[in-house]
Amino acid sequence: MPINLRLTSSYSEATLSVSRIAFASFIGTAIEFYDFYIYGLAVAMVIGPVFFPDGNPATQALNAFLTFGIAFLARPLGALLFGHFGDRIGRKTTLVASLLVMGISTTLIGVLPGYDLIGWTAPALLCLLRFGQGIGLGGEWGGAALLAAEYAPQGKRGWFGMFPQLGPPIGFLLATGSFLLLSYFLDDAQFRSWGWRIPFLASAALVITGLYVRLKLTETPVFAKVVQSHQSVKLPLVELLSHHTLPLLLGALAMVVCYALFYISTVFSLSYGVTTLGIPRPQFLAMLCVAVIFMAVATPLSASAGDRYGRRPVLLVAGSAALLSGFLLAPMLGSGSLWQITVFLCIELFLMGATFAPMGALLPELFPTTVRYTGAGTAYNLGGILGASLAPYLAQQLVLHGGLAWVGGYVSVAAAISLLAVLSMRETRDQVLA
Repeated sequence: MPINLRLTSSYSEATLSVSRIAFASFIGTAIEFYDFYIYGLAVAMVIGPVFFPDGNPATQALNAFLTFGIAFLARPLGALLFGHFGDRIGRKTTLVASLLVMGISTTLIGVLPGYDLIGWTAPALLCLLRFGQGIGLGGEWGGAALLAAEYAPQGKRGWFGMFPQLGPPIGFLLATGSFLLLSYFLDDAQFRSWGWRIPFLASAALVITGLYVRLKLTETPVFAKVVQSHQSVKLPLVELLSHHTLPLLLGALAMVVCYALFYISTVFSLSYGVTTLGIPRPQFLAMLCVAVIFMAVATPLSASAGDRYGRRPVLLVAGSAALLSGFLLAPMLGSGSLWQITVFLCIELFLMGATFAPMGALLPELFPTTVRYTGAGTAYNLGGILGASLAPYLAQQLVLHGGLAWVGGYVSVAAAISLLAVLSMRETRDQVLA
């Protein structure tokens, strides 16, 4: 009887540990992507008039999209900063710090006065806080992915790596749902005056929840071995660039299609649908809420397939489908039909989930433990610069000077870049993390 009780207790502790790890890797990315996405949605709806009131609506949109890109430029810096400490002192402490930086920056955007009160100081401070968002998120994903991957049993790394990848669709659903809810209770004037700030302020409560979960974590066993054997390197970035440049570049290029799919089908499409097609904002937000469910569904399917068939086959199939999907953008988004636009958004976000899910395992598998936080985080965020930092801005320029077909071409080119990168990689499914 005592033996059975001990076995039962051990099993319960193991189950609790797995659940805690999965939830901790998920909750942080969900909160941080919620913070990141509410800014993207605000850019498409209100940031231009509030912080850049001079000029016509097109100029306001372009200026707002430029502030959107600042965070993507900051994200690799955040990956390097937090990656250095994550590889030197541990995953847990670094993850807590990244969440704090992101949460403080987001909350302060919610109380930042507009241009009408403090002039050009307002957009300058907005850019600074957006930079802070980028720094925080730059350190978040790499740590969350490592937390899942380094705890995962052999053969289940793709499944464990799925949990941080579920954060973005849930974060986006929360972000979109919050703006959608506001649209039902506030008129347009109220929303533009003060209502848009509420989702930013709500971030503070979410961050407290995330901190509570993460402070209860212990260090990953893989990194604990490195510390015990005194194998950690003094300058992870120097080690990374000296010996792991190729996987860093290939990992970054493999991420390009994920970002292009997501931000073209959300930020750009929302802006285009509301301002050009005249679709009511609440209606388009509801369409995005439906579409992002498809991204959430694709995530576990793709992660499971990655464990079964390998990361490369899954990414090659999903990337090829993404390349072809670029040809759907002009006829479906430009149709003005709510049904066709919704179907297009569902297709793009499903493909985003399919290309994104394997990255939670793939990027950590490309690097050894001593530089894994720096390497995985930097590759992930360099991909953001290439695929997303200017995606809404370039799409706006392309549609103004060439039409929607050019925007579809942008998606196809991004997919082709990622396909070539994946073709140049080795398969990492059976890689032992040590």
